[in-house]
Amino acid sequence: MITVRRTSLRLVLATAVAIAGAGAIAAGQVQTNVPDPVPGAKPMKVERIKIHGTALEGNLEGDAVDRDVIVFLPPSYASEPSRRYPVVYALHGYSIGAEQWTHEIHVPQTIEGAIAKGAHEMIFVLPDSKTVYGGSMYSSSATTGDFENFIAHDVVAYIDAHYRTIPRRESRGLVGHSMGGYGAARIGMKHADVFGSLYIMSPCCLSARVGGGGPPNGRAGRAGGANPLAAVKTPADAANLPFGLRAQLASAAAWSPNPAKAPLYLDLPIGDDRDAVLAKWAANAPLAFVDQYVRQLRTYRAIAMDVGDQDGLRVDAGKLHDVMTSYGIANDFEIYPGTHTSNVAVRFQEHVVPFFSRTLSFEAGAH
Repeated sequence: MITVRRTSLRLVLATAVAIAGAGAIAAGQVQTNVPDPVPGAKPMKVERIKIHGTALEGNLEGDAVDRDVIVFLPPSYASEPSRRYPVVYALHGYSIGAEQWTHEIHVPQTIEGAIAKGAHEMIFVLPDSKTVYGGSMYSSSATTGDFENFIAHDVVAYIDAHYRTIPRRESRGLVGHSMGGYGAARIGMKHADVFGSLYIMSPCCLSARVGGGGPPNGRAGRAGGANPLAAVKTPADAANLPFGLRAQLASAAAWSPNPAKAPLYLDLPIGDDRDAVLAKWAANAPLAFVDQYVRQLRTYRAIAMDVGDQDGLRVDAGKLHDVMTSYGIANDFEIYPGTHTSNVAVRFQEHVVPFFSRTLSFEAGAH
């Protein structure tokens, strides 16, 4: 295990700023280092489907209830019709959807490469959780819909019903990057009865943030952008906002919903509402609620987390590692050379897929 030297960070207004400061992904698709194709790697079958989100029905934001989902079936899936497989659910980051993330982590090439290098065959599932403001935060909200349970229940139930899975928690893995890393941490803690192994990549939004100032690495605009946010009266008004301010709207929709405040249906951390809204946001920070889920975390077969040494999120990731370690929860933590996004494809092939190959159960009849 690698520990992180603790440094003091100036707390900033709104957890969402951590998203904006995470990796300069405002432009959408980012370029990542890609491992060379592995000779002899066998192709996977890719299926693009839609899954109805019962948990998303009635969301006030008008986000799609029937969601795009990309399924990667292992090379032997068609030729071995009686064989069942573990499933890894992989969560994308903020401002992109599942389709864009396939290009960032270069799947199926990286999964095929890992299998060719010795990893066991698994099904991989990438659900799309992009919303009107760029991301659901994988949270439960009347405004966006309950994306937490959409992932943990609706998607899992559909995949188990339509594919030859091993439908037990010991054979299900959960991984995510950035906002998806936050989602993996949040859902992993709250739904340990569904998943058996957990991999958290460069997670954002782990800390409650309550002060003024800018993000840790200064990439977003001023966190206290009260005037631009106060001027947003309809969802359409947010279209041209800077990345950081749109991220704050996404966080507000997820963490401070307000069904009585049409048409945005959310409360912002501005004016008289500031302290009350920030308290709600703080309640959604994994470092604030991890102590409540120690028993659940102890049930995992394995937990891993990684982050780049040039990523401002490495400090909070190190804190989460330290908290779990202090409770005696085994977890592997690695700081690798790179930025927030530069090596995510390499990590997926060389670390994520082999991790689940080692830690998930491949025995269909095991209990």
